[in-house]
Amino acid sequence: MMIANSIAAAIAYLLGSIPFGFLLVLAFRKEDIRNTGSGNIGATNVLRSGSRWLGVGTLLLDAGKGFVAVSLTRSVIARHFGNSSDASHAAAIAAVFAVIGHVFPIWLRGKGGKGVATALGVFLALAPLAVLCATGTFLGVVFLSRYVSLASIVSVASFPFFVWLWGRVLTISPWNTWLVVSAIVVPVIVLIKHSPNIRRLLNGTEYRFGCKGAAAA
Repeated sequence: MMIANSIAAAIAYLLGSIPFGFLLVLAFRKEDIRNTGSGNIGATNVLRSGSRWLGVGTLLLDAGKGFVAVSLTRSVIARHFGNSSDASHAAAIAAVFAVIGHVFPIWLRGKGGKGVATALGVFLALAPLAVLCATGTFLGVVFLSRYVSLASIVSVASFPFFVWLWGRVLTISPWNTWLVVSAIVVPVIVLIKHSPNIRRLLNGTEYRFGCKGAAAA
């Protein structure tokens, strides 16, 4: 099992560390997104840089790499180890390491994004109903407050509750302790990366979607 988990962690980290936002902006605009706005390589900063389609592309690719990391890991472990339980555990571990890869990519010396889109992708593969609830929460907070960062923080913070809720309501396979652990660890990582946003929200200087002159996230 230790070998399976190590393979899962390695596959997921390498996939998660692909800096799509950085690569897309470099390829299409010949710019370094790290020199724009907040310097973040994620979809929000790419979108805010003035390129809507590159922002959407970054969002889809960052979510996609998380989904693929978990799905590929589950498939590889199940095929080579022949144990669905081990595959489920490895997939949950892959979720954590895919997000770590995005936040601390080896290719950019550990300076990555905040992990929201990649977290969305990994949990679409692990707990899609909880993701649906968290996405609804995100959209509701954006609509009411126009703060993308606040919506990310609230939806991520509420995610462990949604995982627990659907685990109680339905017996969803794979359901295991590692899924619960990943549903707590990943939000903690994302929330830590949002600490500058939290400070700006408290100070009233955070960027509000559709408004000019506010701080970049």
